[in-house]
Amino acid sequence: MTEPTDFEQAITELDAIVRTLEQGDQPLEQSLALFERGVKLSRFCHDRLEDAERRITVLTQNGGLRDETAAFDKELSPRPADRA
Repeated sequence: MTEPTDFEQAITELDAIVRTLEQGDQPLEQSLALFERGVKLSRFCHDRLEDAERRITVLTQNGGLRDETAAFDKELSPRPADRA
């Protein structure tokens, strides 16, 4: 099998492997081979997601973008009751 070239291709193949394994009608050796391929694809996807997260972190720090989710969370957080 070829190595995945991008995240979307890997996710699509991983989804197909999961569906095949869930059916449970594959011989043991083929199931093990599919499982092994699935682990490799899962690691590939995990690595790509970590890379994307690092790039976003660098862009938001260097680009001066503010963290909108932090501001949103702050607005929604419960406020302490007023003391009289």
